[in-house]
Amino acid sequence: MFEKRKSNIYEQREPRKIGPKIGKTIGIIAGVLLILYVFAGSVYSLKENEYAVVTTFGVPKVVEESGIHLKIPYIQKLDKVPKTINGFPLGYRADSDESVDSESFMITRDYNFVNVDFYVEYRVTDPIKYLYSSEKPVDILKMLTQSYIRDTIGLYNVDSVITTGKNEIQASIKEKIVGRLAKEDIGIQLVNITIQDAEPPTQEVINAFKNVENAKQGKETSINRANQKRNEDIPAARALADETLKIAQAQAEERVNEAKGQVARLNELYAEYQKYPLVTKQRMFYETMEEILPGMKVIIEKSDGTTQTMLPLETFADFGAEQKSDNDGKSSAVSGTTDQSTED
Repeated sequence: MFEKRKSNIYEQREPRKIGPKIGKTIGIIAGVLLILYVFAGSVYSLKENEYAVVTTFGVPKVVEESGIHLKIPYIQKLDKVPKTINGFPLGYRADSDESVDSESFMITRDYNFVNVDFYVEYRVTDPIKYLYSSEKPVDILKMLTQSYIRDTIGLYNVDSVITTGKNEIQASIKEKIVGRLAKEDIGIQLVNITIQDAEPPTQEVINAFKNVENAKQGKETSINRANQKRNEDIPAARALADETLKIAQAQAEERVNEAKGQVARLNELYAEYQKYPLVTKQRMFYETMEEILPGMKVIIEKSDGTTQTMLPLETFADFGAEQKSDNDGKSSAVSGTTDQSTED
């Protein structure tokens, strides 16, 4: 009996010891979790392309250095702002390229309709103003952009919007938005705005404008070819002109020198003529005949009316010399015979 009572007493006491242990363990686990939660809320990581704005009792402070940072949980509020350039489309959806007519459908100065798609790029310049100067600064930028786009497109005709005036339109819109954002001072800056696509709302008009664009490109191609041809021909013509001028100058110099030589020769002849007029005349006559007679054509008319041409005269001169030598030989022979007969 005693042993049974003792065992019952021990059985009744054991549950009383287990209960406090479980409660203590749960308390420790809860404390550890609370500490981990508090510690996790006091540590944050910042990337190189991010700003951190830590607000303490309504006073914001910008943290720009990347890495691990600490803050007071529940007292300090953390907001992260990107440093990188971000963007959004106007007139279409970036994920599906679906057209949004309410954003892209516009009217031009010449009362034509056109669909124009834009892409806007921006970045945050002041994180505090970006967070607290306005509720949704990106939406403000989007509304301002849409307003200035429609105002600017309305100043150009449809041909300029679709073909030649895109760069001018983009520059004008950007200038207007940059000036307005500077006045609003919401901590955001426009980096660039680009026309992605511009086309009429109907396929027939699209085809017509494509034909116009092709014709303009053909015109530019022809102009470029003409300019290339001009750049090739003009230097060649200048080189030919320079060559002709040099040849003319050389010929002129040659003729001048020749004329000077003839003048000097004539002066020498005149000096000789003054000394010996008759001899000089005869010498000049003979020299002239030597130059003229070899090239002359002699026509002899016979008594019966026929003519005979003899050319050149050198053969007659040679024949005359041979005949003269023969006559001289015959005369010498005759004279020798005569002399012999006389001696007899």
